[in-house]
Amino acid sequence: MKALMELFLVSTKLGLTSFGGPIAHLGYFHNEYIRKRRWMDERSYADLVALCQFLPGPASSQVGIGIGMIRAGLLGGLIAWLGFTLPSVIALIWFAFLLQGFDIGNAGWIHGLKIVAVAIVAQAILGMGQKLAPDKKRATLAIAVASVSLMWQTAFSQVLLIAAAGLIGLWVYRRTTVQEAPGIPVPVNRTFAVLCLIVFFGLLAALPLLSQAFANGWLSLFDSFYRSGALVFGGGHVVLPLLEREVVPAGWVGKEDFLAGYGAAQAVPGPLFTFAAYLGAMAKGVPGAIVATIAVFLPAFLLIAGALPFWNSLRKSPRVQGALIGINAAVVGILLAALYDPLWTTAIVAPADFALASILFVMLVFWKSPPWIVVIAGIAGGMLLV
Repeated sequence: MKALMELFLVSTKLGLTSFGGPIAHLGYFHNEYIRKRRWMDERSYADLVALCQFLPGPASSQVGIGIGMIRAGLLGGLIAWLGFTLPSVIALIWFAFLLQGFDIGNAGWIHGLKIVAVAIVAQAILGMGQKLAPDKKRATLAIAVASVSLMWQTAFSQVLLIAAAGLIGLWVYRRTTVQEAPGIPVPVNRTFAVLCLIVFFGLLAALPLLSQAFANGWLSLFDSFYRSGALVFGGGHVVLPLLEREVVPAGWVGKEDFLAGYGAAQAVPGPLFTFAAYLGAMAKGVPGAIVATIAVFLPAFLLIAGALPFWNSLRKSPRVQGALIGINAAVVGILLAALYDPLWTTAIVAPADFALASILFVMLVFWKSPPWIVVIAGIAGGMLLV
C-alpha cells in the first residue's frame, strides 16, 4: 500500500507539472523516476521507452504505465496512469463546459488557439521528421503517405497506410543491426499478457460490429475513441486526424469546437490523449468525458501489459526493427497531412494568420518557449487579428 501511495503522489505531481508534450514527458519521467528515485536503471528505462515507441498509443503514458507495473504490478500501472492523467482530464472537462452555450466561431481567442495548434503540430513534424525520416528513403515514404492520406480520406485509410509502410520497412530494412541488451524484469505473467492482447484485438474487431448492430450512442462513442487510441502510432499529435474523422462527421463536436479544444489541450500538463475528455464532454457531458477517456487509453494499458513480458525477445528481431522504421516514417506523413487538413485550411485564412503562426513557431523551435507561453501569445494575437 505504501508503494502504491508513493506511486500515486509522484505520478500526480508529474500530471500537474509535465508541460511540453510526449518527448518532454519522457524527460520529466527520467528525472523523477530514474534519477531521483532510481526505480529503474538507465538501460531498462531506455528499453521501456523503445517498446512504447514501437506500440500504437500514447507513448509517454505507456512509459508511465510500464514503470508503474514494474514497480507495483498491474495495480501500480493503473495508479501511475490515473495520477498522470487526471489533472489534465479535469482541466479539459472544465474548458468544455466553459465553451458550451457560446457561439465561438468568430471569437478572436479561439482563432488564436487554432493558429497555436498549427505552430505546435509544425514543430512536432520538424522534430519527428529529423528523427524518424532523416534520409531519402524514409522522407519519400513519409511524403507518399501524406499525399495518399490527403487524397484518400476514409475511416481505414490511415490504418492501411501504416500497415503498408510497416511491410515496406520490413523488406527494405530487414537486415537492421540490433544491439544486445539486458532484459527488463516484469511482474506480469505471460498468460495474463496473452489475455490482454486477445482482449485488445477482440475489442478492435467487435466494437465496430456491435455499434452498427445495436445503434447505441454510448457504444458508438466507446468504439470511436477505442479505435482512435488503438490505431495511433507516434503519440498525441497523431491522434488529431483520427479523432477529427470520428467526432466531427458524426456531429458530436463541431469543427470549430474541435480545433479550439485541441489548442487548449496544448496549455495543460499531462498527456495529449486527454483531449478525448474534452471531446467526450462536448458530446455527452461528464459521463461522455469519462467514457471517452477510458476508451482512448484502454488500448495503451492492454498493449503495454500484453507486450512487456515478450519485449525482451521481440526487440532482438531485425524484421521487427525494420517494420518499425517504416511505420515511424508513415507517422511523419500522417502528421504532415493533418497539418494541412484540418489545421492549415481552417486556421490560416489571411496573411496575418500566417505571420502569427510563424512567430509562434519561432517561439517554440528557436526561443524554446514553454507551450503555455505560446498558447497565451496565440490567444492574444488572435484577439488582435479578429
